[in-house]
Amino acid sequence: MSDLEVVAEPGRQDIVVRRGFDAPRDVVFEAMTDPRYLAQWWGRKESELHIDRFEPRSGGSWRVVEKDADGGEYAFHGVFHEVTAPERYVQTFEFEGQPGHVLLETHSLEDEGERTVYTAYSVFQSVEDRDGMVDSGMETGLTESMDALEALLRTMT
Repeated sequence: MSDLEVVAEPGRQDIVVRRGFDAPRDVVFEAMTDPRYLAQWWGRKESELHIDRFEPRSGGSWRVVEKDADGGEYAFHGVFHEVTAPERYVQTFEFEGQPGHVLLETHSLEDEGERTVYTAYSVFQSVEDRDGMVDSGMETGLTESMDALEALLRTMT
């Protein structure tokens, strides 16, 4: 059973996501930042992820395109501001379908021995932007992604 927690308090511009994984922190970090693994867990179950670029280093950029089963394409991109392996990385995130609505994400990994607690803190430019993300069904996609990441981690440890 997943311990995924998504906190989006009314009237705020942030979302906090927490999830524990039964894998060491360095393995979780590798799965989250190595493009060879990213396509195996990021996005909805029925979609396919194409990685245009993914350079997890300070100043690096990324762009991915998620293709759904109906042929729809959804592109996202951003810039890595800080990458400190295996503790955290900070990046921007922008959905190309709504240009100009950029959010800042801090992804942290806490070492608990053979277990790792992942926390993502996302700050939006406005409450409306944040509420739009929440209303988009992001929690369903997030749950599917985190479950796929957990399955991938079982093959890596």
